[in-house]
Amino acid sequence: MPRLSVILPIHNEAATVGEIVRRVRASGWAHEIVAVDDGSTDTTPAMLAGLQFTGAPPLTLCRHVQRRGKGAAIRTGLSAVTGDLVLVQDADLEYDPADYPALLAPFADPAVGAVYGSRNLRSNPRSTKAFYWGGRLISTAANLLYGTRLTDIATGYKVFRAPLLRAAGLAGDGFEFCPEVTARLLRRGVIIREVPVSYRPRTWSEGKKIRARDGVIALWTLLRLRVG
Repeated sequence: MPRLSVILPIHNEAATVGEIVRRVRASGWAHEIVAVDDGSTDTTPAMLAGLQFTGAPPLTLCRHVQRRGKGAAIRTGLSAVTGDLVLVQDADLEYDPADYPALLAPFADPAVGAVYGSRNLRSNPRSTKAFYWGGRLISTAANLLYGTRLTDIATGYKVFRAPLLRAAGLAGDGFEFCPEVTARLLRRGVIIREVPVSYRPRTWSEGKKIRARDGVIALWTLLRLRVG
């Protein structure tokens, strides 16, 4: 059975980081957790230190002294993972590790290189209409530019075969990780499957970080990598 490494990119998530680590561990699927603290200024670093030796699987800690962005945190985490599959897990509890079995099942087919957990393949709550339709617009743009039929490239649940992710040549530091990794894999002919996942969006007051400008950057990233 492939070993699953879970990367946790984290910035100021003291309210939820303990619970998400507990859930990942309780899932029973993770071979290891690599937590990357991206320049947190709250008590997140201290909480992660306390979680490091309190359960299984092991928790490896990496830290950026200053905030660099989600993409940079994922690249840092990728340099530390040892598993065969890499799953990106946000720390904000919007996504539930109970969906790990569904996310991993398509890898029984050796031709599958990545699996995306789509929020749009089942009924889920929406944070705002603008956020929902912005995500659909980005997915539509990817489909038109790359000839695919994905429903949710902006999902926070993505799983990759580790060698493919390492070879992708990722360079973006921020939230453009999602369009960048999608574009780079599709350009290489990597097969991406989607499965339905649950989604519990948090509000802006609860700490949601992505903004409208990130959507513009996502569209530009898709176009730039298509013509570049």
